Amino acid sequence: MPKNNITIDIQILDDRWKKCIDGVAIENTISKISDVEKCDNFELSVCLTNDEEIQKLNHDYRGKEKPTNVLSFPNEALSLEMKDRQVLLGDIVLSYDTIKSEALKQDKTFANHTIHLIVHGFLHLMGYDHMEKTEAEVMEAQEIKILSLLKIDNPYTEKE
Repeated sequence: MPKNNITIDIQILDDRWKKCIDGVAIENTISKISDVEKCDNFELSVCLTNDEEIQKLNHDYRGKEKPTNVLSFPNEALSLEMKDRQVLLGDIVLSYDTIKSEALKQDKTFANHTIHLIVHGFLHLMGYDHMEKTEAEVMEAQEIKILSLLKIDNPYTEKE
């Protein structure tokens, strides 16, 4: 269960999500990330959708004509002066179709892959990126650390 000073708005826009992951798993994931990142007193939205909807967002905000697994929309107005009140970190949007396909191809459970992508999306909200090799190494190390605390294997290790 998340801390009292964390508000998570979960929107389910595709009913297939209801059979695969529940709000408690999402809340526990966000709570663990906030512990590791030493952040609290925030609000964020997690939107569970499909390829059709995420492709529209990917086109509108990134100019890409394809679906993706996760998109993060950080609150650009966030500033350090807002520490005394709850702030909106941003939004994480996940696509059922792409995540399901990737999980099957990568021999991962749907739930574990989804949790990894929630961690990934949240770290983007916190300012992490992976455009440069050194940035990617830092972000991946943080993802691995958080996932290990959630009892999820390193997603970057190749299966034999």
